[in-house]
Amino acid sequence: MAVCSLFLWRKKAILLGSLPTKLFRISTSIGFSSTAAERHSTGDDCHNDDGHDEQSLSITHVRMLEVKANKLEEQVRDLTNRYKRALADSDTVRRRTQKFVEDAKVFGIQSFCRDLVEVADLLEKAAGDVDVEDIQNLTDIKNKLLQVFSKHGLEKMRPVGGTYDPYQHEIVCHTPAEGFEPGTIATVRQNGYTLHGRTIRHARVGIAVKTQDS
Repeated sequence: MAVCSLFLWRKKAILLGSLPTKLFRISTSIGFSSTAAERHSTGDDCHNDDGHDEQSLSITHVRMLEVKANKLEEQVRDLTNRYKRALADSDTVRRRTQKFVEDAKVFGIQSFCRDLVEVADLLEKAAGDVDVEDIQNLTDIKNKLLQVFSKHGLEKMRPVGGTYDPYQHEIVCHTPAEGFEPGTIATVRQNGYTLHGRTIRHARVGIAVKTQDS
């Protein structure tokens, strides 16, 4: 009996002796777990801060890209408008140049025509001072000359009975309105001519006026 009691007492002593070691291990394990949790929590916080910074940088970068895109769009619009204006100016210059070339072809003989109509004037004057036979010859020459004029766009004005046009006529006198409406052209002192519709010499005309007798 005594042996059994001694055996139990020694077993309890051994258990009690190992208890501090077990408690230390448990406390150490608990402390380690707490430290790891704190470290994990701290690490998560740092990770969250980094994510927030990255998001802020991304938003800033996007805004900068938007600003650059808006500037590029403005530049494109400006260049497009300049291009359209340049095309319009170029087309205007092209049309003006084409018109200038056409006018040069058509009216390049304008000075020559002015000289020719003076020859026609001399023929008409000469027709009044020659014999009948010579008049026919001069008339034929004058008609031929007028045909040549017409072929090249040179036309003689026929203003008698028409209204006064300052772009075609020059008033040199006034005559009684005998057989003409007052204000119309009653007589021609010098013939006028046009070249393709453009006046190269004004017709010198007399305007009919109403007199007291009429």
